[in-house]
Amino acid sequence: MYRFFVSVDQIREKEIIITGADVNHIKNVLRMKKGEEIAVSNGVDPSEYRCLIREMLEDEIFCDIIFMKEEGVELPVSVTLYQGLPKSDKMEWIIQKAVELGVCRIIPVATGRSIVKLDPKKAASKQERWQQIAIAAAKQSKRGVIPEVGPVMSMKDALKDASDMEHKLIPYEMSEDGMNRTRDLFSQFRSGQRIAVFIGPEGGFEEKEIEAARQEGFCVITLGKRILRTETAGMTVLAWLIYQLED
Repeated sequence: MYRFFVSVDQIREKEIIITGADVNHIKNVLRMKKGEEIAVSNGVDPSEYRCLIREMLEDEIFCDIIFMKEEGVELPVSVTLYQGLPKSDKMEWIIQKAVELGVCRIIPVATGRSIVKLDPKKAASKQERWQQIAIAAAKQSKRGVIPEVGPVMSMKDALKDASDMEHKLIPYEMSEDGMNRTRDLFSQFRSGQRIAVFIGPEGGFEEKEIEAARQEGFCVITLGKRILRTETAGMTVLAWLIYQLED
C-alpha cells in the first residue's frame, strides 16, 4: 500500500486533502483511481490513517478516512544519530538506511578528521537534499514520522545539542571496555528515553574529541573487535537497539 505524508492542517475530521507534488505522483505516475486505498501520516506522530480516494481535482485529491491506527512502527526510544561527515555520497546512504532502521533525527557533524568541508551555502543545499532522502526512505519503510535532518554542526555544538539526553554513546575503536560493558549499557535503555549516538568519519574521532565527549557525560563504547566503516557503525547500533527494545 502506498504511503503519503501531509501536514496536520490537511487532516480533517473525516477526510484528508492531499496537495503539492503528491497529486501528480498519484494521478500520473502511480495512475491510481477513485476508490483505491492509501495510507497517510502527518510525519509528526506515529498515527496512520487508512483512506479511500474520493475525488481527484487538478491540484487536490480528497480522501475519506476509513480508520486510524494509533499503534505505529516507531522505535520505543528516540535516537539521534550524530554522523561525522563522510566522503563522497556516503551520507545519502547513511541517511536512507538510518531512517529505515528507525532513527528519529540525524545531525551531520564536522569533526577534526572530516575530509569534506562545506561552506554555509553548500551545507544548506546538502541539508535540503538529505531531507528529501529522509522523506523518501520514510515512505518506503512505512514510517509514521519523518526524521529530521538537521544543519551541519561542529563537534562542540553537537555535544551541547545532546547534553540533556538520557543516554549518550560514542563508539571508539580505542575503547578499553569490552562488549560486556556495551551489552550492560544497552540493557539499561527504556521506552520513551532519548539516545544520542555519535559516529566518527573515516579515520574516526580525534582523542581530544573523545575526551570532550567524556567530560560531557558520554559513554565510550566498543562495537566489537573489528574496525567498522563509518557507514556501518551507526547501522550496527540501530540494529542492536531494535533487537534490544522491540517486541
